[in-house]
Amino acid sequence: QVQLVESGGGSVQAGGQLRLSCRASHLTLTFSPVAWFRQAAAREREFVAAVGGRDENIGYSDSVKGRATISREHAKNTVHLQMNNLTPEDTAVYYCAASRIYTPDFKTNQSYYDFWGQGTQVAVSS
Repeated sequence: QVQLVESGGGSVQAGGQLRLSCRASHLTLTFSPVAWFRQAAAREREFVAAVGGRDENIGYSDSVKGRATISREHAKNTVHLQMNNLTPEDTAVYYCAASRIYTPDFKTNQSYYDFWGQGTQVAVSS
């Protein structure tokens, strides 16, 4: 049974940074497109960042571009999301998602992904 487990969330002040991690079991993330989404209170879940299989393509939402970096740590079968210069608007539950089907492209559509983590809370205070 595939599982994705996020970690690294927490409470920080504006301007701070966090590194979120998504570790997979029973799925090799190297070949899987992986994405991060987030959902703030009373808002729909939205795309944050994604990487295609084999790290061939990477994409970011306009809201985090220049402040976020998605990367894989192959040895730990983990994908990280480094978030810098956080603002209160980044406050949300962050979810990682992965697909079982290889593609070099990054995917921003939630419906593309087969597996989801339980989420990790990020709270940014001003």
